[in-house]
Amino acid sequence: MELDRITSNPNKMNGQPCIRDLRLTVRRVIELLATYPNREELRQEFPQIEDEDIQQALIYASTYLDDRVIELPPTYETVA
Repeated sequence: MELDRITSNPNKMNGQPCIRDLRLTVRRVIELLATYPNREELRQEFPQIEDEDIQQALIYASTYLDDRVIELPPTYETVA
């Protein structure tokens, strides 16, 4: 998938990846998704964010994660 909504400009937001050249970073979109689990509420607060922006921000962020296994202490519960 082409991430055509993710832009980076060294003169804007210190070159951080942004959504459609807005002053809205990919990181901020991910934070907003955690803060506003209800997408309708998110859209009311940030009407400039579109569904495709969210999808591409998630895809972009996921590219920075790898598949390594992290051992958790035995006190953590696992969900199957």
